[in-house]
Amino acid sequence: MKIMLLAGLILVVLGIASLLVPIPHTEKHGIKAGDVNIGVETTQSERVSPIISVVLIAGGIALTVGGRACDRLQSEEPTGT
Repeated sequence: MKIMLLAGLILVVLGIASLLVPIPHTEKHGIKAGDVNIGVETTQSERVSPIISVVLIAGGIALTVGGRACDRLQSEEPTGT
């Protein structure tokens, strides 16, 4: 179950990144009258809600632990008849 381990690690990294990196958001407002354009562009940086970050980190940890547990169980199974 290396896929679960990898997915868990990716979720943990995304959760930590969402706590630290703001997401830029740009809006353009303007009036167009004939050939004349008058406009204003506003830019804001918003952060993801900490609750979402915690859910991503917790889910990543759960997948990582679950993936490692499945790997251990598969390696301990006896082979042969």
